[in-house]
Amino acid sequence: MIPYGRQDINQDDIDAVTAVLRSDFLTQGPVVPKFEDAVAKHVGAEYALAVNSATSALHIACLALGLGHGDHLWTTPISFVASSNCALYCGATVDFVDIDPRTYNICPVQLAAKLELAEKNGCLPKIVVVVHLCGQPCDLSTIYKLSLKYGFKIIEDASHAIGGKYKEAFIGSCQFSDITVFSFHPVKIITTAEGGMALTNNEDLAGKMDLLRSHGITRKQQEMTHLADGPWYYQQIDLGFNYRITDIQAALGLSQMARLDAYVSKRHQIANRYGDLLSDLPLTLPWQHEDSYSAYHLYVIRLKLDEINLTHRQVFEELRMRNIGVNLHYIPIHTQPYYARMGFDQRSYPEAERYYAEAISLPMFATLTETQQDDVAVALRETLLT
Repeated sequence: MIPYGRQDINQDDIDAVTAVLRSDFLTQGPVVPKFEDAVAKHVGAEYALAVNSATSALHIACLALGLGHGDHLWTTPISFVASSNCALYCGATVDFVDIDPRTYNICPVQLAAKLELAEKNGCLPKIVVVVHLCGQPCDLSTIYKLSLKYGFKIIEDASHAIGGKYKEAFIGSCQFSDITVFSFHPVKIITTAEGGMALTNNEDLAGKMDLLRSHGITRKQQEMTHLADGPWYYQQIDLGFNYRITDIQAALGLSQMARLDAYVSKRHQIANRYGDLLSDLPLTLPWQHEDSYSAYHLYVIRLKLDEINLTHRQVFEELRMRNIGVNLHYIPIHTQPYYARMGFDQRSYPEAERYYAEAISLPMFATLTETQQDDVAVALRETLLT
């Protein structure tokens, strides 16, 4: 089976992790800040906070921006559920904005129309979470202009997008957002096994997220208490969480960072070759905006179902039968049973529904060989044409 994605671990990675295992610190040691510094410098952000998952990063990002009961967060329906669950963790209300039919990201036109209506109804969002689906950056400058007009904050869920660029700046530089979140799950572009990171250029937000990722505890005296000062001293000044990442994980991520640009470049080569191999098939291939440089975490095709004699499910299952590990990213969040119980109508986001009815993620990872890619193309061609 050719998987849709997989990690690449080499001897440098193993040596980096082994060095930590032989050191004095397995966690809360010196490697985590080194990893944070490496990512921040690479993407051009002032502050980086490594945590145990991108989901945790989204949660503390929302809290740092003051999201709570009575507030609204908007995001895209085509994403993993973490992009919206982060609002529910804070007691806020979630809503969705339909996707752009070419990029599959949140649609700026739909967003503008929904904001205009929300302003009239007095229910503007406090935060909009934009998701760079597949690694393709959103139209950040347009969304940023809307944020200035309507007063909402922007979180970039860039779980798919480390190494990508928007208007020549790396995703993560936060030029058009308050906070950016990366994921380092094994199927992502670089990995820490499990892990995530929140980046910002705002010192206050960085300080809040730093506090929240570690129980709300600091060793800096900020409030008067009955406790005496001493070298043992610490204070809990907020209700935080144990969202820390270990030095073991950070060592793996730091080693992988050395290959980030090469990984993304290889993914572009694979995407270009897919374009050549599949261009004559009844498919819609990924479209790339001229202002962006995709990280190509995923390669999503859409079936032209009116031109083939198979259903979406039949194509998917046939490819799996042929040992092509295709996947589907994602089931629209608002159709999940948990969200359906909130009253979301499955017909409310028609473009997201059309996407879901046609989309299939093909294998895409930096070590995918040309032979494997040929196998994918042959299986897809034989499935669709015979």
